[in-house]
Amino acid sequence: QVHLVESGGGLVQAGGSLRLSCAASGRTSSNSAMAWFRQAPGKERDFVSSLWWSDGSTYYADSVKGRFTISRDNAKDTVYLQMNSLKPEDTAVYYCAVSYHGLTRANDFPFWGQGTQVTVSS
Repeated sequence: QVHLVESGGGLVQAGGSLRLSCAASGRTSSNSAMAWFRQAPGKERDFVSSLWWSDGSTYYADSVKGRFTISRDNAKDTVYLQMNSLKPEDTAVYYCAVSYHGLTRANDFPFWGQGTQVTVSS
């Protein structure tokens, strides 16, 4: 069983930045992916970004390309999401997740963090 601990959410002005963190219990398997999803009120949970642990390859939703960056810290078994040029439409609860097959579909991720609120004011 994988346990995920998230942190870094908060309130920022439009154009500002935040960095989210997701720490996994134990060492993450090389045959796994870690990802970020987000869910705004009244909307579905959408893919944001993911990282394949073995080689560090990364994937991004079109809506965040050029603004968000996913990265890893092998020593801490932690994945980060650096969010720059934030917009009000980025406001959502952000969730960290782990998968052993999929990279972008929520149903492929069996383990999830508790979520952290990101609010961007205009």
